[in-house]
Parts: sequence; C-alpha cells; structure tokens
Amino acid sequence: MKSNILFKIACFLLLSSMLWGQEAQEAELLGRWKGTGLQGSATYDNTYNEIWGLARNGHEYAVIGSTAGTHFIDVTEPSTPTEAFFLPGASNGPQIIHRDYHDIGDYLYAVADEGASSIQIIDVSQLPDTIQVIYDSAEQLARAHNIFIDEANARMYTFATKGGTSSYSAMRIYDIADPLNTQLLGNYGALGGVNIGHVHDGYVRDHIAFLNCGNNGFAIVDCTDPTNLELLNFLYPTNYPQAGYNHSGWLNDACTHYYMADENWGRDMKTLDVSNVRDIQVKNTFDAGSDSQFSIPHNQVVACDYLYVSHYYDGLQIYDISVPALPRRVAYYSTSQLPHQRNYEGAWGVYPFLPSGNILVSDMQQGLFVLKGMGDNCDYRANIMPCDITSAVQGLDETRNTLLLYPQPTREAVNLELSLEQAIPNAQIQVHDWTGRQLQTLWSGDLVAGKQELHIALPSFSAGLYIIKVQNETLYIAKKLVIN
Repeated sequence: MKSNILFKIACFLLLSSMLWGQEAQEAELLGRWKGTGLQGSATYDNTYNEIWGLARNGHEYAVIGSTAGTHFIDVTEPSTPTEAFFLPGASNGPQIIHRDYHDIGDYLYAVADEGASSIQIIDVSQLPDTIQVIYDSAEQLARAHNIFIDEANARMYTFATKGGTSSYSAMRIYDIADPLNTQLLGNYGALGGVNIGHVHDGYVRDHIAFLNCGNNGFAIVDCTDPTNLELLNFLYPTNYPQAGYNHSGWLNDACTHYYMADENWGRDMKTLDVSNVRDIQVKNTFDAGSDSQFSIPHNQVVACDYLYVSHYYDGLQIYDISVPALPRRVAYYSTSQLPHQRNYEGAWGVYPFLPSGNILVSDMQQGLFVLKGMGDNCDYRANIMPCDITSAVQGLDETRNTLLLYPQPTREAVNLELSLEQAIPNAQIQVHDWTGRQLQTLWSGDLVAGKQELHIALPSFSAGLYIIKVQNETLYIAKKLVIN
C-alpha cells in the first residue's frame, strides 16, 4: 500500500512539473479594427485607451475609448469588426489620455480623466439598432481616472475624481439603482481614519473594496456603511516586495487571492493571499517572460481560472490560476511592435467576458484586437463567491465573547472590558499595526468566565490605527484601537 501511495505522489509531482514547464502559446488573432482620422494624445501619442465589452440581442460589441470618444465595434463576426456607433466625448482631442467604462443592466457608464469632461450614461438595451445617451453632465462629476460598479449592490465607485460636489476626491461612492437619479453616498480622502490622497483604481465585491492607492500602497476597506468606512487592512509599500506605484488588480472568483500590479518598469506582478484580510500574505511574484528592463504591467482581469493582463509593450498575457497562489503563463499575443523603452505604449486594456469566449484587447497605438479565447467560455458571474470577512473582522467567537476598548482615541493606556462565555487559560493580549504585523504582547495570563476589566499601559506608539487582539488556541477577538 505504501509503495502505491508513493507511486501516485511521484506521478502527481511529475505531471505538475511537466505542466508548469510547458511554454506559453501564442493566442490566435481573429480580427482587428483601427479607426481613421483619429489623433494621438499630446502626452503619450495614444489614440486608444480602455476596452470594455457588451453582449446584446445576439450581437457582441467591443467598446473602445479614443481621444475622440467612445467607439462601439460589432465583433459578432470577429474576422470583420465593424464600427456600429460612435459617441463623442464631452472633451475630446489631444488632451485626452484616459477613458474608462463599466456597465450594469442595460446601461454603460463612461468617464474621462482630462479636459472639461462629464459622466455619460448610455442605454444599450436597443442594440443592434441604436444606443441612447440618457445622461451627459458634469453636475455629479467632471472627471474620473477609473470607475468600478459593484453590480449586486448597484453602487459605482469612482477613483481620483474631480468636479461636481467637491474639487477632488480620492474616491467617491454613488448609488446608481436609478440611473436618472444617481445619489452621491460619500466623498473620501481618508479610509477608516488613514488619510489617502489618491486611489488610482479598485475592485469591489459585496461592499468590500480592494483599492490600489498609487504610491501609498494597497487597502482593503469595508464600504457597507458609506458614512463610516472601515479599513480592514493596509499594505504599505515598505511591506511587500518590488513595491512601486500600486496601480491595479483583480480578485479571483473564490475571494481568496488578489492579483496586483505596480506600474513600474521591471517590476513583477504580485499574488496576494487575502483569505484573511487581517493577514495579507504575498505568496508569489510573476512576470511576462520578458528580459527587458522596460517590461511594465498595466491592467489585470480574472475570468474563472485565468488571469488576463494587458502588459503594455509585451501585449496580452494570460495565466492559468487554477492553483491560485501560482499563476502559470500559458498564452500571449504581441499587439505592439514598438521597442521597449521608458514610456507607456502598447496594450492598455483587456476584456475576456463575452459569451463567445473571444478576448478583446486595446492597444494604445494600434486599436482593437479580437483574439480566440481559452476554450472555457466561462460564465464568470456563476462562479463568483461572496467575500465573507465576518470572522476576520469581528473575531471567530465574538458572537458569544465580547471586547470593548475605551477611551478612544487614547494615548498612554486603554481599558479592556471582556465578557467571556468560559475561562480562557494562557491568553495573550497583543497589539498589531494595520498591516497585520505584531508589535508587542501587552499582557499574558488566564482570563476568567464572565465579565472582567483590564487596564493596559501602552508603549510609546506613533499616532494612528492599531488592532488589539485577545487570543489563545481557541479564542480570537480583534478590535480597532485609535492612538492620538
């Protein structure tokens, strides 16, 4: 029996080694589209920017932004992409670099980040016959760098937002349940008490926002109550390898791993284990297989068991993430023939969610590429798991055991009021920072059943947010502590 088990293990290791050793294959190009009479931006000479996709009434569309506006390209027959509609941007011309898109129900939302722009809401329900702009105004916002819609909760998150009710917001949240009556829920320059001057991009599921905060780092925030955001964890640039400008990322379907990129030349992408938001772990770094010092990642999207990356000069990169901690590069397509240099050119965005499984890629200079998919034709919404962070946030036993900290904010000491269902031997009271790093054990000993109070002197910590943990082998309770 033992030899049989060893044989099976050996076969598994051999198969895994063979599988992970396979070289990536070039994806198959199905069709291309490039407009005429369009100009590049004055900054990066990029005519095109973001890509999105739509499927309506038996037709598939690529939605691609340019310096002129938004192009709706019918890709139902992928070998002959055809421009079906064009919507000029409120601002257009060489000043435009960025546009961004997201849809919900029958509506597509469009923003730009340059010029005297607006937010446009487009009714796409009547495709292929027509599209209708139902809202085009700067009253709510004039410019945004990126947007993300939490479809299940009809909330739109806008990042690096300008105009409207305030001159600038690192992040805003809007209720878009009624597209013609959009409600601003909050402007944010701070996340749970930590000041953040800039949020570049984000991914949101079930009110849990995974935020890429540029030079500030990476944050996970509970936005359930928009009047009181709760910062669950913050990963500072000093706390993870090859850190730089924290640009973008995407969560896997199981809500256990986040794939993140720092938009810097020569930096690898990162695999974060976020299954416990209080203890983010960097499990792996990975690249596009390029030996150029100017290789640079841009945007990431997950669809079922694959991670799709628009990797600027290196074009489209596809990774198998069926083993979430170990992305394996399996396919690629070079959209750009430009030489690697210290610039931003090539593949900007990727969209892998069309029913056909075909992949849409936007190249900043070359326009739209339609590529054959991975053959899974996955319905990504069917595999999305909710992000259950209750145990990580409130403590595994807090339904029966409670902890109160006061006063807050505090400086030199804190009182702990504990109510325990049973006695807890060999307990420890620890203080951690918001990255999950343990700073010090403040107290250790036995805790009795029932209610008790402890007065704990605090070391000289700098002002900020911390976590007090009370735990032993069977108990875990965590509470936020504010030191002024």
